[in-house]
Amino acid sequence: MKVSELGEFGLIDLLAKMIPDSQAEKPVIGIGDDAAAWHSDAPVQLATVDTMIQGVHFSLDTVTWKELGWKSLAINLSDIAAMGGTPQYALVALALPEDTEVEDVAGLYEGMIELAGQFRVGIIGGNVSRSPVVSITITVLGDSLSNEILKRSTARPGDTIAITGYPGSAAAGLEMLTKKLQFGAETATYLRSAFMRPKPRITEGQLLLKLGITTAIDTSDGLLADLRHICEASGVSARVDVDRLPIHPAVSNNFGERARELALSGGEDYELLFTGSAEIVERVRAQMEYPVTAIGEITAGEPGKISVVDADGNPAEINKAGWEHF
Repeated sequence: MKVSELGEFGLIDLLAKMIPDSQAEKPVIGIGDDAAAWHSDAPVQLATVDTMIQGVHFSLDTVTWKELGWKSLAINLSDIAAMGGTPQYALVALALPEDTEVEDVAGLYEGMIELAGQFRVGIIGGNVSRSPVVSITITVLGDSLSNEILKRSTARPGDTIAITGYPGSAAAGLEMLTKKLQFGAETATYLRSAFMRPKPRITEGQLLLKLGITTAIDTSDGLLADLRHICEASGVSARVDVDRLPIHPAVSNNFGERARELALSGGEDYELLFTGSAEIVERVRAQMEYPVTAIGEITAGEPGKISVVDADGNPAEINKAGWEHF
C-alpha cells in the first residue's frame, strides 16, 4: 500500500501504534496532540536537530529503510553523546513521495525504535508531509544530570588529543557500497555496519564527563575537520601524529595507502574526539571498555591550524580535509 492510499492520519496512527510506551519516562502528552509535553527537573537541557535528504545524504539503492531509520536517529543521539548528556525524547518530521510504500515507512520506524530502545529514548511526535524525495528531520531532547557538559571551546595547549574507536571505517564502508567493492563476508559486514549503523557513544560521553574531560566533539565531518572545530572554538592549534591513528584492519588491509586519508578525512564515524590532560586521558583509556587512542597534542598557535606529522616529525601529505555541506 502507498502512503497516499493510507493517508496522512492513517500513517500517523500506524506509526504511533508501533512505538512502545516503555521507551522513556512517559510524557504528559505524546503523539496525537498539537505539541508534546513533559516534565523536566534537569539543571541543563540539551537539544539537537539533523536532517537526512535522499540524494544528498543517502541513496535508497544502497541503504535499507531499517538502516536509514537507525542512522537518522543515531546521528542526533551522537550530538547528545558529544555533550556528555542523556537523550530523552525525539521528534520525527518525515517528508515522503506519495508513492512511498507503507511497509517501507514502517521499516524506517523499526530502525529508529530499535535504537531508541537501547537508550530509553521516547519518540513523542513529529510531522508528516509530501515531498519529491525522502527527507527525515529528527530533533532530540536530552539533559545533563549535573551542571557540567562537554564543549568544543575548552581545549588548552598541552592537552592530549584522543579518539574512541576506529576513524575511517564509515568512509571505507561508503566507498565499498558506492563503488561496489567486493570483500570477504566479515569485512563487508563490519564496513557496512560502520557506515549504516553507527553507534552513538552515549555511555562513553558520560564517562568522559565523569572523569574530568571538558572538551569533546563527535566525528561527523571527519577527524581533521572536527578537530579544527575544536581548535577554532578554543583558540588553539593542534598536532596529529599520523602513525598513531587507530585504523581498523578491515580498512588498513583493504585500502592500502588510502587508509590514512580515510581515517583523517572520512566522515560519519560518530566517534568521540576529545582532549584533556595526559593523566585524565590515561584514566579514560583504562576505565572505558571501548577502545581509546591518544593521537596528538593541542598546541599554542594560530587558531584552527593543524599539523599532521609522521613518527619522525615530518609533515604528512593530506589530500582532503573533511566533509563540507556547501
